[in-house]
Amino acid sequence: MEVEQSSMESQQKKFALPVDSEHKATEFRLFSAAAPHMRAFHLSWISFFACFVSTFAVPPLIPIIRDNLNLTATDIGNAGIASVSGAVFARISMGTACDLFGPRLASASLILLTAPAVYFTALASSATSFLLVRFFTGFSLATFVSTQFWMSSMFSAPVVGTANGLAGGWGNLGGGATQLIMPLVFSLIRDIGAVKFTAWRIAFFVPALFQTLSAFAILLFGQDMPDGNFHNLKKSGDKVKDEFSRVFYHGITNYRGWILALTYGFCFGVELTVDNIIAEYFFDRFDLKLHTAGIIAASFGLANVVSRPAGGYLSDAMAKRYGMRGRLWTLWVVQTIGGVLCILLGLMTSLSASIVVMIVFSLFVQAACGLTFGVVPFVSRRSLGFISGMTGGGGNVGAVLTQLIFFKGSRYSKERGITLMGVMIIACTLPLCLIYFPQWGGMFCGPSSNKIATEEVYYLSEWNSKEKEKGFHHASLKFADNSRSERGRKLDTSTRPSDET
Repeated sequence: MEVEQSSMESQQKKFALPVDSEHKATEFRLFSAAAPHMRAFHLSWISFFACFVSTFAVPPLIPIIRDNLNLTATDIGNAGIASVSGAVFARISMGTACDLFGPRLASASLILLTAPAVYFTALASSATSFLLVRFFTGFSLATFVSTQFWMSSMFSAPVVGTANGLAGGWGNLGGGATQLIMPLVFSLIRDIGAVKFTAWRIAFFVPALFQTLSAFAILLFGQDMPDGNFHNLKKSGDKVKDEFSRVFYHGITNYRGWILALTYGFCFGVELTVDNIIAEYFFDRFDLKLHTAGIIAASFGLANVVSRPAGGYLSDAMAKRYGMRGRLWTLWVVQTIGGVLCILLGLMTSLSASIVVMIVFSLFVQAACGLTFGVVPFVSRRSLGFISGMTGGGGNVGAVLTQLIFFKGSRYSKERGITLMGVMIIACTLPLCLIYFPQWGGMFCGPSSNKIATEEVYYLSEWNSKEKEKGFHHASLKFADNSRSERGRKLDTSTRPSDET
């Protein structure tokens, strides 16, 4: 017993933060940059922020770009759809890449591969080339998946929602920050002496360079897991060399992942849609100046400073008291309220009322994103990356659908489209009630009365007998033990054996 205690103490001393049996941090210290946990957090959100800035650098300058390239409303709508459609499959691929190669290499590689598209935006000369650069730049949004995978690999169950919410939220902040950054950079370049049709092209070198530097920072300072990088851990035998077919199978056959992908399409997907259309909406509907419309539009994305992190924190807080059922109920309530506010936004006729409703709407829809990824880490242990990628890809599918249905061409006015989008949010959030974990329950049903419905049985079911004989399941066993907190305070007290330490 003394030997075990001494071993635990020596492991704790390896890390600046307290850790569990998987060496995941059990505390989240925002103002720390300690390796590896908090350093991974800061590298992940900054790099995702850079990708968001690059992807949405176009919308605040659309009034200038459309005049230069003679773009129609349909051209702009198609390009907006292209900017988020590419990341649908990129996010699923990123999830699998994280499972097999680790979040560090997967993330940095994608960032470097998509950076040239941002540079080439300066060379766009037609509607087709404009659509293509937006399409390939949008692939970088798949770094969201590596961000969430990385946080789920570094932080334990009691704080994983907070870590995921802050990393994703502060990364998404780039969608609001770029509404301020790009008009400012454009104005500075124009004031230096460049004509406006040249100034907007030069401005794109700023987000492109930022994105490139963030990739090198990840490669130089990042680490995949608390104990090291995937390559070294596999080489030493400390990590299983998993098979793509098995990771894919256990991810694609878990219905909970499909439901979260659908619902995420109408919180994060709606956020992407609004990022694409909101500046132009205020510019055209209320006859505002470009800079003024940009500032108003920026407030939507900038709400991510607090909204998405608040969603992650709320998910963890509810789980401590009510377990997984608390996470699911809170997600449904918050996202449904977001849908109601979206309907109201489309009905507002005054500038001031529209701004107020838009800001409140942003708080709820972005909090729902954080709440979603409070649930995702518990769907699967073996296929965590794939489930994260599938859910993230669902967000992009939602963005494509809402833009294709409501904001492509002139079928609906933008205000009408926003209202209908709100109705769709409410309808597509309802399937959350179908998610059920045998060991924890669902929204309307408690955990199974079957005594074998435990965390160990749930997570070890992803490994066959031969794999268990080789010891491949040990990491899942540790995760199952550390996820007992999802029972909630009352259930955990009543079901945990009295002699358990």
